[in-house]
Amino acid sequence: QVQLVESGGGLVQVGGSLRLSCAASGLSFNLYGMGWFRQAPGKEREFVSRISRSGATYYTESVKGRFFISREHAKNTVYLQMNSLKVEDTAVYYCAAPKRPLAPMTNDGYDYDSWGQGTQVTVSS
Repeated sequence: QVQLVESGGGLVQVGGSLRLSCAASGLSFNLYGMGWFRQAPGKEREFVSRISRSGATYYTESVKGRFFISREHAKNTVYLQMNSLKVEDTAVYYCAAPKRPLAPMTNDGYDYDSWGQGTQVTVSS
C-alpha cells in the first residue's frame, strides 16, 4: 500500500522560505514521477509542480522561479523548496503519486491516486 507523508509546513512571513518533504513508501519510488498540489480555503485543488522519474521538472506559472522540486531516490523522498513566499501561496500542500509506475506525468489531479495527508503552509503579511 502506497503511503505518502508530507512534512515541513508552517507559518512564515511574506518573502520567507519553507522546504516541504514527502516521504514515500509502498512503491518503487524510482519508477514513479511525483507531483505537488495545493488547496487554499474555498478554492479548488491546483497543480503546483511535478518531477519525472529522471528528474525533469514542471511548474505552474505562478510559482516559476520561486519554487523548486527535487527528489532523492536513496531516501524515497521528494522535496518542494519554496522561496519568496506570498500570501497567495497559503494552502494545504499535498504530494501525490500517479496510478501506476512509468505513467506519463500530467498536471491533472485525477491522474494521481495516492495522496499524502497534506501539510499546512501559511504566509502572513
